[in-house]
Amino acid sequence: MIRRTLVYTFASVALLAIGYSTAISQKTVHAADTRVYELRTYHCAPGKLNDLLARFRDHTMTIFERHGIKNVAYWIPTDEPAKDNTLVYIISHESREQAKKNWDKFRADPEWKKVQSASEANGKLVENVDSVFMAPADFSPMK
Repeated sequence: MIRRTLVYTFASVALLAIGYSTAISQKTVHAADTRVYELRTYHCAPGKLNDLLARFRDHTMTIFERHGIKNVAYWIPTDEPAKDNTLVYIISHESREQAKKNWDKFRADPEWKKVQSASEANGKLVENVDSVFMAPADFSPMK
């Protein structure tokens, strides 16, 4: 129940952030646009959040971009129980079909495999990942 509440809460915040970032870049989104946004919540193994944050900061975000995955925003919850073990972020893809291709290319990337292996030398960083694909509502400020 707590996890579901967190996902829905972050989805609301995420949509506001997407609208804000879109307004800043002055990018127009048309009704025919197939771009999708992916809300991802990573639930870390105990004590591994800082390691996960370092991996994203130092490697993952750059590798994402190389494979067509656009970084939109990243958050760390401020309330218990999620504040010490959760990373929430939004990325975007040209389409849902492209998202699958992007993820396949990312997972096959030799640099990613090396980074993942090195960062998990002392155990896995992430216990569970929640993923939600989203499209802007017709009344969204980013439309």
